[in-house]
Amino acid sequence: MADLVLGPLLRHVGATDATVWVETSAPCTVQVLGNSEKTWTVAGHHYALVSVEDLEPGSTTPYEVRLDGREVWPHPGDDASLIRTHSAGDRFVLAFGSCRVATAPDDEDSSALGTDALAAYAQRMRGSPEEWPDALLLLGDQVYADELSPEMRRRVGERHDLSQPPGAQVRNFEEYTWLYSQSWSERNVRWLLSTVPTSMIFDDHDVHDDWNTSYLWRAEVESSSWWEERIVGALMSYWIYQHLGNLSPKELSEDTLYARVRNCGGDAEPILRAFASDADEEADGASGTRWSYRRDFGSVRMLMIDSRCGRVLTAHRRDMVSDPEFDWIESQTEGDYDHLLIGTSLPWLLPRAMHDVEVWDELLASGARGERLGRWAEKLRRGADLEHWSAFRDSFDRLARLLADVGSGRRSGPSDVTPATVCVLSGDVHHAYAARAHFRVPVSAAIYQLTCSPLHNHVPAAVRVAFRVAWSRAAERCVRAVLGRVTPVPATSITWSKAAGPTFGNQVATLRVEGRAAHLTIERTVTARGAHHFETVAELGLTSDGPPAMEQSSDVQRRRRRNPATRWRAARTVRET
Repeated sequence: MADLVLGPLLRHVGATDATVWVETSAPCTVQVLGNSEKTWTVAGHHYALVSVEDLEPGSTTPYEVRLDGREVWPHPGDDASLIRTHSAGDRFVLAFGSCRVATAPDDEDSSALGTDALAAYAQRMRGSPEEWPDALLLLGDQVYADELSPEMRRRVGERHDLSQPPGAQVRNFEEYTWLYSQSWSERNVRWLLSTVPTSMIFDDHDVHDDWNTSYLWRAEVESSSWWEERIVGALMSYWIYQHLGNLSPKELSEDTLYARVRNCGGDAEPILRAFASDADEEADGASGTRWSYRRDFGSVRMLMIDSRCGRVLTAHRRDMVSDPEFDWIESQTEGDYDHLLIGTSLPWLLPRAMHDVEVWDELLASGARGERLGRWAEKLRRGADLEHWSAFRDSFDRLARLLADVGSGRRSGPSDVTPATVCVLSGDVHHAYAARAHFRVPVSAAIYQLTCSPLHNHVPAAVRVAFRVAWSRAAERCVRAVLGRVTPVPATSITWSKAAGPTFGNQVATLRVEGRAAHLTIERTVTARGAHHFETVAELGLTSDGPPAMEQSSDVQRRRRRNPATRWRAARTVRET
């Protein structure tokens, strides 16, 4: 008799359809709202992605999961899981964030990480249905393959000698399944993922901290004894646990790999192993695969960009995205919509001082000032994680040109509608902020970088200080002067200014769209009197017809943290765990 191992996860939801993902303990038939799907098998694990059809637009429908006719979800006494389809209205609410370390309550480092923002968000949802988002976007580091919890370190250590490379890290597909189980099994998070449609994209820690940092890094890691099994396991598991659910039922029906896996008649592990190995070779200039995707929510278009596996890193090229994939990205921006959301795990716009360091480092690492400085710049790039869009200057500029075209209406459709906002949504950098881009050409849309991280992770005090300083004009001038003594920092094609932040802690951001108005809220978890709460640390109206902006300065935030009574009054209460 089959049992439910993981899930259900509500993934794609449209006006009349939805997909529900599950992992089961044995082969079976999975049923959701009268729709059935037989499980398929990979390396002894069993999965199904059930397409639910013929729903009513704008409806809310409770659902159960049945395995061979036996109800296994929801669990007795738990809240019902719901499918809420999209309507023709102009209101849309998106929650987003990244970098979530999953821990068990008794893990020794659990309390040091603070309150999990995703779990706290689920608790608030249980008590406040009116505050539910229409969708959730997870912008990378859903699992940490190279930073294991005590429980995972113990399990991996039972199979491998952790004194041998790569140390206390996962090594293969089987161990990746453990990571996903740990990340998605917490009671509140599991219910949230069963009720809120979720889109995802990977980032470095889903594979390795320095994943695809540079050509030299790839040459080194590919010569190791452990890398091939690691990257194959990573991309196999990503395709199953994250990527498939990003696709609509129509896209799934046209996906030839999905058809082969579902219909192979046995264990599809060899099929996915070959696929994963080929996908990794895109960085070496091969054709690879496209992990980027697009979702439309009424007048809001969301375009997700793979800024990790899709990189091109050869001896003579360094691009964040290959030319064919960037051509596809550009084509997806054509048409009429009021808001364009560009999702990419790595921020496009960083604090200006950090941007200049990354541009400068890329120049030196290319050998522009000799091999010795090039080797030093490569070490600095890996040690300081200098690998954002700024460190891929040609790709940075190409994205800037694309956003300028969109923001000026040059890519509009037949209705000739210029978007009200263009927002780049990112995570990775363990703080939250909003920055507005300024172009030399006339641009009528408001163009922003919106970054929110982490959902659940520890940020050392020194890192917080560094990010605060990096946003200052004084730091920008000082960094450019110091770097210029070695080699001039190339000029930027655009400028940008901080509009909100930086804020720190376990955080979640919410983007609210109402017609052509858009508003950003950033909330941080706090604990007071034994209960978990949220406090709003930044608010920003992104359009002139939106709500007024409110940004709490760093000084105000620090005073609030020192005053528990004030923090208690300002907190937005959620139900105690």
